[in-house]
This record gives sequence, C-alpha cells and structure tokens, in this order.
Amino acid sequence: MAPVAATPDAFANAITPISNPTFHGNALPKTNIHGIYMYHKLPDQISAAGTKVPVGGDVNIFAVQLEYAFNERISLIATKDGYVDFNPDKSVPQATGFANLAAGLKYAFIYDPTNEFVLSGSGVIEVPTGNRDVYQGYGDGAANLIMSALKLHDGWQFSGALGTRLPFDGREESTTAFLSGHVSYHVTEKFVPLLELNWFRVLSEGEGQGANLGQLLEFDGLDLINFGSKDGRVNKDTVTLAAGARYKFTDCVNVGAAYEIPLTNDEDGLTDSRITLDIVWTF
Repeated sequence: MAPVAATPDAFANAITPISNPTFHGNALPKTNIHGIYMYHKLPDQISAAGTKVPVGGDVNIFAVQLEYAFNERISLIATKDGYVDFNPDKSVPQATGFANLAAGLKYAFIYDPTNEFVLSGSGVIEVPTGNRDVYQGYGDGAANLIMSALKLHDGWQFSGALGTRLPFDGREESTTAFLSGHVSYHVTEKFVPLLELNWFRVLSEGEGQGANLGQLLEFDGLDLINFGSKDGRVNKDTVTLAAGARYKFTDCVNVGAAYEIPLTNDEDGLTDSRITLDIVWTF
C-alpha cells in the first residue's frame, strides 16, 4: 500500500505516543486536550523486604493532559493530574485519590518542516498536591527534564524521549531516568499501528522517608508513582513493550489504544500489564 502523501502542513500526520504519557509526549508544540484512561494490572506478588509479598488486583487511572502552543516553537504543558482508583487484592489497602499536578514549558530547539524533524526540550515542575493514600503527595515536588525528538518519513513516524526526574527532597523520593521510543506507520490515512519501548532506571534511591512502602520495596515506581524506596536500586531497571494503534476520526480528533507488558521480571516492579486508552483533540 502506498504511503501517506505529503501534506501542506509537514507535521499534519504526526501522532502522540500512547505509553508513558507523563514523560513521552509529542515533541511538536501543538494546542491539544489529551484524555487518558489506564487499566493497570498489578503482579500477583512483588519483591519487598527480601521476600515475595502477595498483592494482585488492579489500578484504574483517569487523567487529562493539556497543551497550549503560543507559536510553532513554544508551548505550555500540563502533563500530570487525574484520579487514581487503587485496588490491590492483598497486603496493601485499597484507596482512591488524586494524583500530583505537573506543568511546565516545551520549546522546539529544532523545527524543520522541510526534513519533517523536531527536537524539543521540556522543563516540568511536579508539585505534591495528590493524596497519600494512593502514593502521591510525598516530598517537596520534583523537576522533570526531558528531551524529545520526532521524525516523519513516507508514512513512518519515529519519535523518542530521554529524561530524568529530580526530586527536591531525595530522602522521600528517588531520582529516576527514562528512555522511550516509538515507531508507527500510516497503513491508511486514518489507521496507524504502533510499537513503543520504555526503559526506566533508578539513578539514586531515596531513604524510604516518603511513602510507607519505601522502607520495604526493592524497586521504585515508573511513570506515575515514586516511593522513595531505600532499596530501589536492587531492581533498578524496568523495561516495558507496548503495542497498539491510533485511529483518526477527523484531522483534529483521534483515539488510541495500547497493551503494555514488562520485559523485565514483573515481580520486580508494579506492572503485570497495562491497557491505555486515550483521545486527542488538536485545535
């Protein structure tokens, strides 16, 4: 099948990645509203206190990201918020509550429509406004520093992001980093299958003075939770793979779905699997 033809807007066919939405967004500054739902299945047991602790159950997450582009180079971004419904089967109490809030700026250092390439940097401040019952609201906040790239070519999209989360209180939260990659292809003008790979690493563990599980866990959270685990570097690396697709209803509205699994041991993290559904309205 022939690739999607070039359009007057060189980046009209660019799509937003689905997995790791807190950190891996679209490198292109563009005004949009991004609604997200996650069904996150917890492992049957996790590594904690030198043993395996039974957990199981799931987490439901509802969130909305916002972006307002002042021009083609710079935009205001709100990357984290939402409502968390935490439903473990064993060992940990069930709870509901709100996530932390995070917002900042994105700037395209390279904006090259001729070569369909964008390289941008983002600086985001996360504030501890969330509920501690769902492992938010600890520490003094954090700075998320991210570099993102986007390349389009004959119907293909290649994008990626590299960044770090630097807590303002290293005793209550861990310092972490991530690397995310995305590849997709416009099979038709509307249907775009995709694959995404995410790598999370604990650079420096906390002292377990934040979330109560931080004294026990032998890993730390990924994109949504930071436990400040004092033994977070025992299992410092987590890698996940997501497969899914986007479907464009109109030039302004598209929906996405992805199924994500860990490639590392699921007991050494909080992820058995994750389904992410979203809708992006660009204007």
